[in-house]
Amino acid sequence: MTEERFTVEVTISAPVGEVWRALRDPEQIRRWHGWHFDGLDKEIDFIYAEHVTESPQEHWMEVQGGDRFELTDAGEGRTHLRMTRAPLSGDTEWDAYYDDVNEGWVTFIHQLRFALERHPGADRRTVFLSGHGTTPPLAAAGLDALAGLAPGTPYEHAAPTGEPLAGTVWFRSDHQLGLTVDGWGDGLLVVAHTPPVPVHPEGVAMMILTTYGRTDEEFADLEARWNAWWSRSIPAA
Repeated sequence: MTEERFTVEVTISAPVGEVWRALRDPEQIRRWHGWHFDGLDKEIDFIYAEHVTESPQEHWMEVQGGDRFELTDAGEGRTHLRMTRAPLSGDTEWDAYYDDVNEGWVTFIHQLRFALERHPGADRRTVFLSGHGTTPPLAAAGLDALAGLAPGTPYEHAAPTGEPLAGTVWFRSDHQLGLTVDGWGDGLLVVAHTPPVPVHPEGVAMMILTTYGRTDEEFADLEARWNAWWSRSIPAA
C-alpha cells in the first residue's frame, strides 16, 4: 500500500445542495457522468449507489472503495468540490489502471461543473471517440495551437470536419483540454491523450463531444462527421 493520492479540485457556481443532488440523483448524474452507451445506467448504479459511504449532512461520500468527494461552501452561491483518490491497492493488475481512473475523474468532474453552470436540468447528447497512437488527437485535428490557452480564453478555429468551432477554454490539465463549443448548443469538447505506458504501450486518445438542443438529424450528421474523421485519423482502440 502507498499513501500516494491524486486529487481534482474545482469551484462550481452552484450551491452545495445542488451539487450534492447532482452527485446523488441518478437522473442528474446521467447529465454529466461519462458519455451515452447501453451500459451507462448500470455504470452509474455501480459507482454511485453500490458500496457507497456518505454523509449527506456533511456533504461527503466515498465511492469505488475509497475515492472521496467533499463539498464545502465557497460563498456567494458557489461550492468547492475536492475529489481524492483512494491509495494504490497493492494489486498489480488493478493498480495498472490507476492513472486511467484518475483521467476519468478529471473529465467527469469538469463535465459536472459544465452541466451545473451552463445547462442545469438539461439533457445532453454525446459522441464518444477513442483510439490509440502516439499522435495527440489535438494535433491530428489541427487544433494543437489551442493547447497553450488558459481557461476562460476565447478561441475560434476550424474543426477537422470542416465546421467552425468557437467558444472558450473550459479547463486544462496535464493530459486533457476542454473547450466550450457555441455551435453545439453551447456544448463541450473534451480532448484527451495519454502517452505510452506499459498497460497502454501505444498511448490512448479520446474525445467526448457533448451537445444540447440538436434535432435528431443535426445530431446524426454531427456524429457521422466526427466518426468519419476519427476513423481516418486515429487508430482504433
